[in-house]
Amino acid sequence: MRDGAKMWYIPDCFRPAGGSGEQVSHESICVLNVTAKDAELSMSLYFEDDDPIHGIDIVVPSQRTRHLRMDIPGHIGGVHVPALVPYAARIESATPVFVQYSRLDCSAPQLALMSTIAIAGE
Repeated sequence: MRDGAKMWYIPDCFRPAGGSGEQVSHESICVLNVTAKDAELSMSLYFEDDDPIHGIDIVVPSQRTRHLRMDIPGHIGGVHVPALVPYAARIESATPVFVQYSRLDCSAPQLALMSTIAIAGE
């Protein structure tokens, strides 16, 4: 996995609601493309009580990174992901990439930040 993987999974996505001052709770999926080719991604979102959303197309240019704020529909093909709803994500790419997931919870005065590398598939 020197230059990344073509399939990534994030089983525990969840956007907390609320904010504290200037900070707003949010989550991000960050994609790093270290290759010489643009990475064309297809993201799918899976929910407990709703049908999946497939075919969210995203491009990460060669040797660049993209930070996809999951609370900004323009970052993810116009899809609205509601707060306080657990879901999971699958990211497929024809070009190997690296994927990181981060969540900032500002629902309490003590801010909480969680970040992890997604699970690489085969």
